[in-house]
Amino acid sequence: QVQLVESGGGLVQPGGSLRLSCAASGSTSNIYAMGWYRQAPGKQRELVATGTSRGTTNYADSMKGRFTISRDNAKSTVYLQMNGLKPEDTAVYYCKAVTTTWHAYWGQGTQVTVSS
Repeated sequence: QVQLVESGGGLVQPGGSLRLSCAASGSTSNIYAMGWYRQAPGKQRELVATGTSRGTTNYADSMKGRFTISRDNAKSTVYLQMNGLKPEDTAVYYCKAVTTTWHAYWGQGTQVTVSS
């Protein structure tokens, strides 16, 4: 079992920045990939960015150049640095972990609101 706790969401003005954190606990040695997804009201959950234990990363096209995913394996924590935030980035951001046996775990989500 893996437990995930996100933090760092909040209200930010357009053009601002936020850094989200997701701390994993439990069977963290089995985690292969961690990443971020988001879900805006009335929309489906979508990929933001993922990173594997091998260091490979993947971003949704609309986030490339603005968002950066990083991972501290020693702390079992993944971060999402978000710059140049836009109102359309407003959503609940969820952390996801996938183990080497392809079990997926989700965090409870953290709200990001971009508004003036």
